[in-house]
Formats: sequence, C-alpha cells, structure tokens
Amino acid sequence: MSRLQTQSAAPSNAASVSASGKGHPGGHPQGKKKQKPKDMFGTLFKVWRYLSAYKSSLALILLMVILSSGLGLLGPYLLGYTIDRIDYPGHYSLIFLLGLLGLVYLLGSITQWLQNIWMIRIAQSAVYRMRNDLFNSMHRLPVAYFSKRQHGELMSRLTNDIDNVSQTLNSSFIQLSSSILTFVGMLGLMLWLSPLLTLITLTIVPAMFFGMKWITNRTGKYFKEQQRHLGDLNGFIEETFSGQKMVKAFSQERRVTEMFEEKGARLREAGYWAQTYSGFIPKLMNMLNNASFAIIAGAGGVMAVHEMITVGVIVTFAEYARQFTRPLNDLANQFNTFLSAVAGAERVFEIIEEEPEAKDEANAKAASMVRGEIEFRNVSFAYENDIQTVSDVSFHLKPGQTAALVGPTGAGKSTIINLLSRFYDPAEGEILLDGLNTRDLTRASLRQQMAFVQQDTFLFQLSIRENIRYGRLDATDEEVERAAELANAHSFIRKLPDGYDTVLDQDGSGISQGQKQLITIARAILADPAILILDEATSSIDTVTELRIQDALYRLMEGRTNIVIAHRLNTVRQADVIIVLVEGQIIESGSHEELMEHKGFYYELVQSQFERVSS
Repeated sequence: MSRLQTQSAAPSNAASVSASGKGHPGGHPQGKKKQKPKDMFGTLFKVWRYLSAYKSSLALILLMVILSSGLGLLGPYLLGYTIDRIDYPGHYSLIFLLGLLGLVYLLGSITQWLQNIWMIRIAQSAVYRMRNDLFNSMHRLPVAYFSKRQHGELMSRLTNDIDNVSQTLNSSFIQLSSSILTFVGMLGLMLWLSPLLTLITLTIVPAMFFGMKWITNRTGKYFKEQQRHLGDLNGFIEETFSGQKMVKAFSQERRVTEMFEEKGARLREAGYWAQTYSGFIPKLMNMLNNASFAIIAGAGGVMAVHEMITVGVIVTFAEYARQFTRPLNDLANQFNTFLSAVAGAERVFEIIEEEPEAKDEANAKAASMVRGEIEFRNVSFAYENDIQTVSDVSFHLKPGQTAALVGPTGAGKSTIINLLSRFYDPAEGEILLDGLNTRDLTRASLRQQMAFVQQDTFLFQLSIRENIRYGRLDATDEEVERAAELANAHSFIRKLPDGYDTVLDQDGSGISQGQKQLITIARAILADPAILILDEATSSIDTVTELRIQDALYRLMEGRTNIVIAHRLNTVRQADVIIVLVEGQIIESGSHEELMEHKGFYYELVQSQFERVSS
C-alpha cells in the first residue's frame, strides 16, 4: 500500500507545538468587525452615482418641478389679484381670471403627477442596480467575512436598508427641489408685494430654526440606532428559525423568547424616541403657521386701514404664509426620513466597498487536466492574532491516493481543507497541485477541480434534479439520473410523488438525512472532480444507511485523490495514509496498520473509541 511522504520520518511521535489552534476549532475564524466612520455627504455622493445615469430624465423632472412650483406660486397671486378686481366693472374679465386660476391649479396638478411618476421609475431603476451591486459584492467577499457575521443581519441590508433607500429616493429629490424653489420664489414675491409685511412675517423664522435644530439633533442618533437594532433583530430571527429543532431539543423556547423580547425592547425604545422627536415637527410647524397667519391678519389689517396694501395682497400673503412654512416643514420631515435612509445606505455601501476576496495573481492560469497530486511544504497559517492554526505542515499525496485527517477538535483539519481550496492562503510555505503552486492558479478553476461532501448537507429550494445538476449546470437529464444511480439515490427519488421534479423545502425537509446525503453525493459524482473532500460525511447517519452511503462514496472516490476528515476512525481504516494532527502539527502519519503497530496517539484514539463502543 502506498504511503504519504512527510518531511519527517513516518510514523513518528513529534514534540508538542508552541502554537495551537484553540482560537478557531475546526477552522472557523473569528475576527473584529471592520469599523468605518459615518460620512453623510460621502454616502450621498455614492447614491448620486446611481442616479446620475438618468441625468436627462432628472433634468426633465426638474423642469416639471420648476413648472409646478411656479404654478403653485402663481395661484395665490392670481387669487389676490382677482379679489382686488371684484368691485371693478366688467364681468368678462372676472370670469377670465377665475378660468385662468382654475387652469393654473389644473396644470399644477398635472406637472406634479408627471414628476412623481417619472421619479418613481428612476428611483426604482437606481435601487435595482444598487441591490444587484450589493448581492454581487456579497459573492465576491471571502468566506471569513460570512463566518464573522449573522446571516440575518446581512439579509436585513439586502431588504430593509435597500427598501429604506428606495422609499426616500421616490420622494426626496422632488421634495427637496420643490421646497427650495417654492421657498425662494415665495420669498421673492412677498418682498415684491410688501417688503414691510414680509419682514414682519419672517419674525417666526428664528423660532422655526432653533426648534428644528433642537429636534433634528435628537432624531438623527435614534434613527441610526433604530436601523442597527432592526438588523440585529432580523439576524436573531433568522438564526432562531434556522435552529428551531435545536431550540426545541434543548427546551430553550422560554430563553429565546426572552432574548427576542429584549432585542425587540431595544428596537422599540429607539423607534419610540425617533418617532416621538420627529413627531414634534408637524406640531411645531402647525403652531408657527397659526402664529404667522395671526401676524399677517393683524399687521395686514392695520396696513390696509392706512391704505398701505389692498385686501387682495393680504389674502395673497395669507396663502403664502400658509405655504411659507410648508417647504420648511417638508424639508424637516424629509430630513428625518433622509437620516434613516442615509443610515441604511451606509450599511449597504459598507458591504459594497468591503475588501473582496483577493484577486488572482496577474500571471495565474486556469487549472486543467488535473491529475490530483497534492503537496504541502512547510505550511503555516493563523486566522488572527498570530495564533497559528496549522504550523509547519508538510505532506505529499500522489494522484489517486486517499488521505485521512484525524485528530481532536481544533487540530487544524478543516483549516488544511480551507487552505487547499484557497478560501485562505498560507502565511508561510507552499501548497502545490500537480507541481504548481496553487497561488499561480485561478481560484475558480482550482475549486472546479474539487467537490465537497460534508456532514451538514445543503440543498437548495429547487427540484431534486436541479439540486443534483448544481454540480454541473450543463448536464443532461440522463446524466443527472445516471449520477443518482451511482449514488444509490435513484430508487428512493423515483418513489417520491414527482420523482426528480420533486421540489425540496428550503432546509430539504421531507426526506431523511441519509437521502439528503445521497443527493449531495450524486451532485459530486456529476461534477466529476479530480479531488474529493469528505468532511464527516457519514458521522450523523445510522449504521444501515451508512453502509449504503459508503458504497456510493467508494464509487465516487474511485480514480480520484481523496481527503477524508472523520472522527469515527472505522471509516478511515482503508485510507492509503492517515495524518494525525494535534494543535496544528502533524505528529504521526502512515497506514492504519503502521500507526497501530507504533502505538502512538492514533493507537490511543482507536483504543478509546473501541472502549466507548464496547461499554
């Protein structure tokens, strides 16, 4: 039987290493979340880059906004002008003015309707591109990024935060443009009609300014907290629902309910204060509107008595005064919505701008015609804090050999698989495939030469046929069914109501764990990889089902280079070589017979498992 060749003599007992993999048992990294400063104007500029693709349409909308704002200003002026001419002779001129006034209000409504329809289309198109960029960015991120974050929290950015941005874009551009134009135009007309009455009316502006400043200083932080707590709650919900069986198995319903209530209470508190403070805005504006109307009525009446202005001017001013605070009110209300949207947009751009998985080297080439020769040369790797998970690992695996990685939890077995797959690159040493450094191969082509069969099977919410075809998307139906036959899955699939067209639930419920595993084996067979990775593939399967799966695995492993991770040592006896890892170092290697004869660490593992089974 062929053996694995290591840098040290095999089999041997090595001294314990100084660095350990305790920080990341099983090769799952932990790390600190990357902090980024909040930049409102920077975020707005990034949003504008999505809107700028529609500049011509935005210009047309701006034209409609100018027309609707101008018509909105013209209406009150014509109303006052008409009132001043009621006592004038000539009914035809009065009828003409009333008709003109009606036409102004009609055109104003049409321009507002057009600008809203067009803006909604632009906003939805921009958000569509933003959502696509976010989703695509997630697929460019390294595996380590997802292992450090709740999946539900990431989902919240794709849904809640994007929707928040969408709702704001639908109205903010129009509201902002309209409010500024209306305010400037209204102020100009008021000064033209009566500078003195305008100055008297403006006495409410300082109160409005300080009132709004007091409110917005408080709403901003609460809207940000609300978005953060909402993402946290969504992450908890997704995690709880995914692990519902575990919750019930350990009778933790009460605890998760209490945790949900606690997280919900934090969201409620932030939402309460955000909405409470923002709710002061319409109250403040309503009070200032009434004060403004009272000032105009009192001061205007005195001025009319002294024939400084006409009654029509007072009516026009009253209309303008009523609308004078409206653009400021709209701006204030939009500001609160705007703060919430900016907070959501920042969370979206954090992912879009997150450092993607390292690019392939400039001279990297695609892996093709792979024979499956694997060699680790003095490989060391640490996830963080310089705590090495694997240290000075060296081994050589010939094409077609089967290697078994055994050792306690946290020994570095999964890390070796992650390094071979280039989910991470080693800090020191080299990994060679068919004599080529894996850094010189593109990641996509390297991973296409591998297939994974893991303990935790993952099936998509698709038909069984499409789940198997995921191994090779261009496979025919006949090839899919042939792969299922080789995996011993064909017989049970045919007995299902819709056979291969049976659509699985999201978690693959409706079929047994063993049947799920057979489907994943069929997927791997269809992929026809040069290298096969078996990670505890049968550890959660009963003995009878395991025999059926083992038969399918033997067919799958034939003619390939195989790396097997297993705690149940009876599954690795037939491996060409067994590599024993402890705290990130290889302490023994050889065949099962050699290691048993050596009576080292592996021998003790086998004896301890045998004793547990016997007892």
